Amino acid sequence: MKRFLSLVLISTLLAIPTTTAAPKKITVKPLKLIATTSNKIGVAGVIALGKSIVMFGTLGDKSFARAIDVAGQELWNISLDPNSPSVATAAGVDSVGNLWIAGATSLERATTAPTPTSTPLNPDNVTNVPDIFSTNLNAIALWRIPAGTSTPILYTAVQPSPVLVTAMALDKVGISLVGLTQSGKGNSGFVISANLLGEFSKALLIGQVSTTLDAVARNSDGTVTVTGASAETLNGKKVVGVIDGVIIKVSSANTVLSILRSSAPKAKRNWSSASPTLLLGGTVNTGKKIESAVTKFSKTYVPSWTYRFGSTGPIFTLGSMYAFFTSTSVIAQLSNWAPKKPQPVLLTFDTKGVMSGAFSAPSDQAEVIGLTSSNELGILCVTVNAQTISIYSQR
Repeated sequence: MKRFLSLVLISTLLAIPTTTAAPKKITVKPLKLIATTSNKIGVAGVIALGKSIVMFGTLGDKSFARAIDVAGQELWNISLDPNSPSVATAAGVDSVGNLWIAGATSLERATTAPTPTSTPLNPDNVTNVPDIFSTNLNAIALWRIPAGTSTPILYTAVQPSPVLVTAMALDKVGISLVGLTQSGKGNSGFVISANLLGEFSKALLIGQVSTTLDAVARNSDGTVTVTGASAETLNGKKVVGVIDGVIIKVSSANTVLSILRSSAPKAKRNWSSASPTLLLGGTVNTGKKIESAVTKFSKTYVPSWTYRFGSTGPIFTLGSMYAFFTSTSVIAQLSNWAPKKPQPVLLTFDTKGVMSGAFSAPSDQAEVIGLTSSNELGILCVTVNAQTISIYSQR
């Protein structure tokens, strides 16, 4: 009898359905506005430097950098290369607080006519104009601004063709730059490294027709991970979509170790952001549908978790848990998010890839242009609209 009752009890318990509570949706909190500036013309990027915020870019044919404090007051404003045409397009801060800015310059300087031995007649008072030989930006430029100063020191590496630097990564050992350069058939991606003395390696070219490299991360084993997009065959791996995202591992000897393609039929893909922990961000464009993708990869480039969100395209990743983009649709994990027009949002994730937080900028901030951090200021989100650049804090 006891055995019968036990069997009945066990059967009853097995018949009771088990339920798991649905995860609680996350409430979107507002980002805190800490600084704005109306001086936005030519700005290519923004980076936190201790308690200050540095904007860099190009005005006319001259590169610049300027720093503001958290109240938006200008601390310094410098021309990076006043004697030559140049552009500034990427930046980083090393472990001792030196600011590094990368771009391109021309080493062909303006020259003036030699002073004549006698003064010629000049009834019309015409001023002599310096001759400009060439403005081809075929030298990679790396400016170091030592901590506590605003005086740039320039290092260069001349290349056979004009170059455009798109991203920088640095650590205690050195610096890696990526970008694109002209080739005989189109454009190639390039990777080049330098030590902290400004001494460059030889550039490694990837692709010949339609490859761009847009992000870079330095790995602890001395290798480098570079990401971007390609519409051509690389190392025997053919294109699957219209344009594929690419993840490339480069050895410390500056050779390609592996290439991983991220593809979708009829889609244009790109990995445009990469953190040292291999949290990658990029765009997936299929017809009229635009999404931002964020994926955490292992050291062997196996995806650990991934998301796609309706967006305007660009996305920035930071560390192992932050992604910042302009959202255009409902995000299922958020309780109060249904933007009527594109609106910037910062998402955070835990170590397992579960969404853990969400923070938004106002909807009048149409474009995201940066995600940066410092110990003093924390996580900073940078947006721009027709009038101003705005800098927001997660704190």
